Amino acid sequence: MNQHHGHEQKRVTGDRSAYLAQLCEPGRNWDLIVIGGGASGLGIALEAVSRGYSVLLLERFDFAKGTSSRSTKLVHGGVRYLAQGNIGLVREASIERGILHRNAAHLVRNQVFLVPVFTGWERLKYTIGLKLYDWIAGGLSLGASEFVSRGETLRLLPGIRSAGLKGAVKYHDGQFDDARLAINLAQTIWELGGDAINYMEVTGINRNDSGEINGVMVRDSETGSSLYFKSPLIINATGVFVDGILRMANDTHIDTVRVSQGVHLVLDKKFMPSSEALMIPETSDGRVLFVVPWHDKLVLGTTDTPVQNYSVEPVALEQEISFILDTAAQYLEKKPAREDVLSVFAGLRPLAAPTGKKEKTKEISRSHKILLGASGIYTMLGGKWTTYRKMGEDMINRIEQTKGWKKTKSVTSRLSIHGNNGTVVEKNDHNFSKGISGTLGESRSQNKSYDDDPLYWYGSDRENIETMIRNSGKDWISIRFGIHEETIRWSVRFEMARTVEDILARRTRVLFLDVREAGLLALPVATVLSVLLDKDQLWINNEVEEFRKLCGFYLPRPVV
Repeated sequence: MNQHHGHEQKRVTGDRSAYLAQLCEPGRNWDLIVIGGGASGLGIALEAVSRGYSVLLLERFDFAKGTSSRSTKLVHGGVRYLAQGNIGLVREASIERGILHRNAAHLVRNQVFLVPVFTGWERLKYTIGLKLYDWIAGGLSLGASEFVSRGETLRLLPGIRSAGLKGAVKYHDGQFDDARLAINLAQTIWELGGDAINYMEVTGINRNDSGEINGVMVRDSETGSSLYFKSPLIINATGVFVDGILRMANDTHIDTVRVSQGVHLVLDKKFMPSSEALMIPETSDGRVLFVVPWHDKLVLGTTDTPVQNYSVEPVALEQEISFILDTAAQYLEKKPAREDVLSVFAGLRPLAAPTGKKEKTKEISRSHKILLGASGIYTMLGGKWTTYRKMGEDMINRIEQTKGWKKTKSVTSRLSIHGNNGTVVEKNDHNFSKGISGTLGESRSQNKSYDDDPLYWYGSDRENIETMIRNSGKDWISIRFGIHEETIRWSVRFEMARTVEDILARRTRVLFLDVREAGLLALPVATVLSVLLDKDQLWINNEVEEFRKLCGFYLPRPVV
C-alpha cells in the first residue's frame, strides 16, 4: 500500500484522451479501485483520496447516470424512517444533512415543508412527530417545526385544497441538486489528486497466480479499446448492479440485492406557485409523498415498487404515474392530468435484502451495509444520497480494519466540496450575481427566487463562467436552462461531459425538467459539442437520434 496521491505532474481532467493517456502510463498502480460513479462510489473515492490513498474510480456510463441523478432532490433525515421507529438512521442522516449543507452550500438549501392537517388528532400526531424530528437533529437542525394556522397555510401554499383544512405543521429539511453534486464530487476527487473517469466499463476482475485480486479489465466505451488497471483492492459501488460485478469475481455468487423503483413526475409551478414544499404524510400505499419546488418546477414523488427485471433506463409503470397524480389531486385545487406532466423519471433503489425474510420493499431499512465475501471484493449495499459521506467513511474504516492498514482519520466532514461558495443561499435570496449582459439580466424580476437563476449551481465557478459568456459575444442556446456555448465548453473542459445526454440530463437538468424542450435542444447542443470534441456530422446525427430516443423514457405515455 502506497499511501500517497500518485502523480505529481499537472493533471488533465477535461481533455479525456490526454487524461486517459496518463492513467495508462506503465507502472501505474492504485491502492484501491472503485467501480461505480454514483453517490456511494464518489463518496468512497473522495474519502479514500482525502485520507492519502491513491484511488481510481471507474464509471461505466457518466457520473450519476443511474439512480444518483433520479432522487427526490432531498437531503433529509427521513420523516418516514422516524414513523418506522428507525431513530438511528434518522439521527445519522440528520447529522449528514447538516454537514452537506455546510460543505456544499451552493447546492444544498434549507427547504420549508408543510404537512397539511385536517383533524385535531393529525395536528397532535404530526406536531409531536416533527418535534421529535427536530430533537433528533439537535444542533444540526435546519429550523424548529411549528403549527401554522389555516390562513397562513393557504398563504404559504397557494394552490393547496382548502376544504376541511385546519392548518399545517411546518418543518425544515434539505433540498439539493443530485447530479450537480456528483459532478462537484468528481472535481473534488481530481483536485485532491485522485483519479475518476467516466465511460469505462469493467469487464473482468484479474487475479495473480496465488488467486489474489490484482486489477480489473476495462473497456473504454468511447474507443472500444480494452485496458487493464492495477490494484490489489476492488470496491464495488454499482448500486443495483452490484451482483453483476460479484459474479465476475465468483460465478457461484447468489444475488444480494432487492430492487425497488421510485418514480417522480415534474409539473409546472402553476399547480402550487410557492417556494415551500408540501409533504403528504399518509398515502394509500402507506408512504409519504412530496411536492417539492425544484428549478422553478414541481417534483412529485415517490413510489416504492418492487421490480424483478430492471435496466439502466427504468420505465415508470402505469400504476405509478396514476398513483402520484391521484394522490396529488386530493391535495391540490387544480388537479394535474397526464398532459400536464413535463417529465417522468424513475430511479432504482438497491436495498440490502434481509436474508430469509419476505419484507415489503418499503419496510427494508435504508441503512447501508458493507459486504466482504470470499471473492475479496468490498461491496457497498443500500444507502442514500444524504448519507453518501458516511458510507465512504465506513467503507475506508472497514478496509483499514480488515486489511490491518495503519488507521487514518476521516477529514470529509470538514472538507469543502468543489463549488462551495461558503455562503448558504436561501430561498429568498434575490442577490444574484450581476453582470450577465443581454436577456438573462433582463429576464430577472425583483421577486424571483434562486430557482429562476440558471447558473446558481456553479457556485464559486460562476464568476468565471459569466465572464466567459460575456466575452464570447454569442447568443444563448437556452437562457431558461442556463445553456450557452461557453457553459457547454466548461462542461467538456472541467466536468468531463462527453455526450448530448451528459449536457442535457446531468450538467444541466433539462431532460428532468421538460423532456419536450430537451428534445428541441439536442441539435444545437450536439453541434457545439461536435466542435469541442472534434466530431463529424455523422456523430451529430447519431447523438441527436440517440438522445431523442432516450427522451421517450421520460415522456408520460398516453393512456391507450
